[in-house]
Amino acid sequence: MDNSADVAKKGPETNNACKRATGAGGSCKDTESKDKTDVEMTMGKHVGLTTAVSLIVGSVIGSGIFISPKGVLEDTGSVALCLIVWTGSGIIAFLGGLVYAELGMIVKKSGGEYAYIRQAFGNVLAYLYAWTSIMVIKTSSIAITSLTFAEYLTTLFEMCGQSEIPKNLIAAIALVTIALVNGYSTNLAARVQIAFTVAKVGALIVIIVGGMVKLAKGWRMELMTGFEGTTESPSTIALAFYGALFAYDGWNNLNYVTEELQNPTRNLPLANIAGILLVMVIYILTNISYYSVMTKQELLDAQAVAVLWADRVIGAAAIIIPISVMISTFGAANGSAFSTNRIVHVAARDKNLPTILSYIHYKRRTPLPSIIFTCLVALLMIIPGDIASLIDFFSFTSWLFYGLTFSSLVVLRFTIKDVQRPYKVPFPS
Repeated sequence: MDNSADVAKKGPETNNACKRATGAGGSCKDTESKDKTDVEMTMGKHVGLTTAVSLIVGSVIGSGIFISPKGVLEDTGSVALCLIVWTGSGIIAFLGGLVYAELGMIVKKSGGEYAYIRQAFGNVLAYLYAWTSIMVIKTSSIAITSLTFAEYLTTLFEMCGQSEIPKNLIAAIALVTIALVNGYSTNLAARVQIAFTVAKVGALIVIIVGGMVKLAKGWRMELMTGFEGTTESPSTIALAFYGALFAYDGWNNLNYVTEELQNPTRNLPLANIAGILLVMVIYILTNISYYSVMTKQELLDAQAVAVLWADRVIGAAAIIIPISVMISTFGAANGSAFSTNRIVHVAARDKNLPTILSYIHYKRRTPLPSIIFTCLVALLMIIPGDIASLIDFFSFTSWLFYGLTFSSLVVLRFTIKDVQRPYKVPFPS
């Protein structure tokens, strides 16, 4: 492995290094004179538009749409307000995606929030974000989705009459598998993301189409209740947004791999807009489908909303739902790991983490040390096995830094005025 920040060679050695890098899909950059050339090893540009959209959609659609509808309804009290909260949360995520699109045009570095906070507010806050993200935000998100994957996998053992394997062990195996995929090849990780995104979207389309068929047959009584039973507590409604926003989390994942994105000027804003809008439409239609076949009370009493829907609509084929959730959560964990590795890599490259974590495998062109480190931290979080506490652990700190990142755009409007902005968020500056 070679250091991504400063690998310097001279003469014939430099030429050989460039051949090795470009031949494996990486790139070499000559930054000095003919007498002395600095060669920077990079991971190459493997992320096209299709992969970019699948990274966003695949990271967002995890366990949230299968577990959050119950909590959002409980906090809103009515079907109409529940759907408004899901729509409003999608709009918030969409506006965040617009902000991140411009930030990605100004600061053309991987690392997402880390890179933007560092540019706007300096290294101290970026350093704090890097450690908080790696030790709390991103790794807990990976642990949550891995544990959810394990919970649904164990339901298959129960259906087959087999003894249950410990959930923590299954989650750990899934996490190590994801680390191996990401460590072996960036292209392989991207293909896995695309495949799992197509599968999970396909499963949700089955739910949406099934619900539309029931609506066409007149199963719309619960939707007709409108605002009946709406809660009057603003703080409780705020909690409903909190739950829905958890289901939308991951909308910012593409900005962690900006340096690996092909044609970022076009693909970054386009993928952010298309990916988030697609998720929002899917989430709203999925919720409508839920209410087409069950009452509010049935949804609140259900242990697994999607499983109850499947029992009502597709009967014997209901086994596809836990399989779909497994696909969904595995894909989301892969997307989260893919982006988290880049935060570790970029922060280490800036000397905010041990330098060895910035190294890239010279053959695979993958950030292997950062992948191993991320996997180890997430494995430690899996040990307690408590998803609820991990969600609480994750959510507050996550949105705290999102807010700080949003404010960095305002700062950069005044501190970096001359940089070309192919896309610009429409607000006064």
